[in-house]
Amino acid sequence: MNSTAPATRPRTPWHLWVVGILALLWDGMGALDYLMTQTKNSAYMGQFTPEQLAYFYGFPAWVVSGWAIAVWGGVFGSLLLLLRRAVALWVYVVSLVGLLVTMFYEFVLTNGAQVIGGVGPLLFTGAIFLVAALLVVYAAALKRRGVLT
Repeated sequence: MNSTAPATRPRTPWHLWVVGILALLWDGMGALDYLMTQTKNSAYMGQFTPEQLAYFYGFPAWVVSGWAIAVWGGVFGSLLLLLRRAVALWVYVVSLVGLLVTMFYEFVLTNGAQVIGGVGPLLFTGAIFLVAALLVVYAAALKRRGVLT
């Protein structure tokens, strides 16, 4: 057998397409939320109280940057996952770091949990973190298996 022959690339598992498309839709919703908030879209932002709006619009630039990195990293990571690119893993990691920066500001440095109010938003934030972390784990597993190159 010729040892210089290129290794065959594993077939794309069916679940990559399911996870990739669902992740792209999920991250797309986050990107839409980011865009609507940053552009102060009145129809979208009308669902929030004046106190919540003041809180959101008062984010310092470093928090807005962390948020942007989180949402756009998720979108690009999902596209790269669908393209079977190994760099998807690192884009997801950077996205997760951006999310952690935003969460640190919201829940440690400020009273974001109180301003946003209720258990629902806190559970949703937890779900966002869980999905982001699971996408990192998933991409790492696919990279180890040679599916992502």
